[in-house]
Amino acid sequence: MNNEKITKRDEDFAKWYTDVIKVADLVDYSSVKGSMIIRPYGYAIWENMVDALDKEFKRTGHTNVQMPMFIPESLLQVEKDHVEGFAPEVAWVTHGGNTPLEERMCVRPTSETLFCDHFKKIVKSYRDLPLLYNQWCTIVRWEKTTRPFLRSREILWQEGHTLHATEKEAKEETLQMLRIYENFQRDYLAMPVLVGKKTDKEKFAGAEETYTIEAMMYDGVALQNGTSHYFGQGFAKAFDIKFLSKENKLETPYQTSWGCTTRMIGGLIMTHSDDAGLVLPPKIAPIKVDIIPIRNTDEVVSTIKEIEEKLKENGISYTIDDSDKSPGYRFAEAEVKGYPLRMEVGPRDLESGEVTLVRRDTIEKIKVKVENVLSTIQNLLEEIQENLYNRALMRRDSMIYTINTYDELKAMSEKAGGFAFVNWCGDVSCEEKIKDDLSLKSRCIPFIGAEPDGNCICCGKTATTKIYFGKQY
Repeated sequence: MNNEKITKRDEDFAKWYTDVIKVADLVDYSSVKGSMIIRPYGYAIWENMVDALDKEFKRTGHTNVQMPMFIPESLLQVEKDHVEGFAPEVAWVTHGGNTPLEERMCVRPTSETLFCDHFKKIVKSYRDLPLLYNQWCTIVRWEKTTRPFLRSREILWQEGHTLHATEKEAKEETLQMLRIYENFQRDYLAMPVLVGKKTDKEKFAGAEETYTIEAMMYDGVALQNGTSHYFGQGFAKAFDIKFLSKENKLETPYQTSWGCTTRMIGGLIMTHSDDAGLVLPPKIAPIKVDIIPIRNTDEVVSTIKEIEEKLKENGISYTIDDSDKSPGYRFAEAEVKGYPLRMEVGPRDLESGEVTLVRRDTIEKIKVKVENVLSTIQNLLEEIQENLYNRALMRRDSMIYTINTYDELKAMSEKAGGFAFVNWCGDVSCEEKIKDDLSLKSRCIPFIGAEPDGNCICCGKTATTKIYFGKQY
């Protein structure tokens, strides 16, 4: 395992990405076409994401449930817009063993219909509301082109589904969950994101409103890293979900759905990693400190044990690489794995009562007195987390362009990636023209700063809003 196996990021970004994933041992390719094997280290990153998000979901009153994997075709067909939106990606089961099924079933691409069918059975009164459910599971989308973490036929994800007595409660829930995603991306993944509303063309099939967090990768291409949907009463009416209100009247509830996936791991890699391999923010890294003894002398071993106890007591994850590989090889391996800190413990440094700490984000070497190791590690982990965010923010902001003419937009689309912030009339025909002509898709209408200051960049008519466009993964 060494950095010679990794293509240079600026030479071939797509190849670099797959090289980093493979060399860091995050995934392996499986015999199931379009699906990946998530290796232990890659899955440990996902577990940390799950742990952080699940705690936040539960803090806000949500409980976890588990729905079936299979959906009868008749159930999927209940909400017309929904099924049309997913039809090209649905995988169908037609036989049980050797026996043809009376009704074919799809392997869930998402679970709205299952939740609605369940809600209809259990909701009777306003006292049953709100229902705040979340599910951690796998889904299947029959993607034509796949790439590890970004697009796979089998996807690990979470999907929240909630039911509310009032429109106000449901809309508040939709935005609350969007903010949870935004905060998680910033505070744990060190990723800056644009937050806003999707256009009607890009909203989720069956939703009244879709909100999104849009991250920009190192190459300037957008990655949709989480969405939250306000369904209104559309699904509830389609499934005839009713509840008895306080006024003793039958009412139709309001619904939301929200989700994120292992795609976030792909975003993490493409935002922070470099030519030496993986770079992980400390808050999400499965291993925060890699301890490398230079020689296993008695003093080195006893010092490592002393440091090990302090790390354990303070909940700082670590590993000790005392393999018989050369120090240089182990240093390179630590960089490939993206451990936030590498600690070198050798007899020469210990003569001065010191060890060496190396930051993965800057490769800076720091000599530290043994008695100060714990506090220094704690401070450095915070600094690395903050530095990675600020570095990503600076790069993203340098690649957001305020563009005023179609010619400028065309020139931008032909060069490096980035987000174009433009005036738009709100007409879907202009949105489609920009996509068809320039391969730029609408990303979101931001909550702040969307007031138009000119005419539509496409048709020249009066603009109704400003919107971000960009290429996407």
